[in-house]
Amino acid sequence: MLIDLSDVLTKEGKVEKAETPLEMTVFDGGRGSFPILEKSPVSFEFANVKKGKARIRGKAEFVFAAACDRCLTEVPVKLALDFDRPVAASDAEEDEETDDRSFMDGCQLNTETFVYNEIMENWPAKILCRDDCRGLCPVCGQNRNMGDCGCDTFVPDPRMAAIQDIFKRDKEV
Repeated sequence: MLIDLSDVLTKEGKVEKAETPLEMTVFDGGRGSFPILEKSPVSFEFANVKKGKARIRGKAEFVFAAACDRCLTEVPVKLALDFDRPVAASDAEEDEETDDRSFMDGCQLNTETFVYNEIMENWPAKILCRDDCRGLCPVCGQNRNMGDCGCDTFVPDPRMAAIQDIFKRDKEV
């Protein structure tokens, strides 16, 4: 959805509010595709900072379906966005503060791209089903949160390999 910001960008002191529904049903991030289970409308407040520049403030809440990074169990991931970002018309002069214009088309804000960028910036680094998740067994692949599989998961210390070779060589048969 496009929102026209020409009034806000041209009139000093102008403030506008808007609430828009998000059309996105799946978030395709760098780590996979995550269905959106719940989403609130995105509320925006646009305020003129100076001619050709504005500040976007707003909020939105989402619940995504994602897999736990350790055991692959599906987990609902809640994400509350609270953003405050300066923008400029895409044909205005560039400066350090408003360098990302991928969501501006002239004086129009592409809300889908803007919210996508905000989700990317706020996506959690690690998704866990619980803090003490034990993950999957490296031998058989069983979810260790469900129970112990009994597999031998002993991994010898590679720094001791030379000493183990000495003991194996000098062992009497």
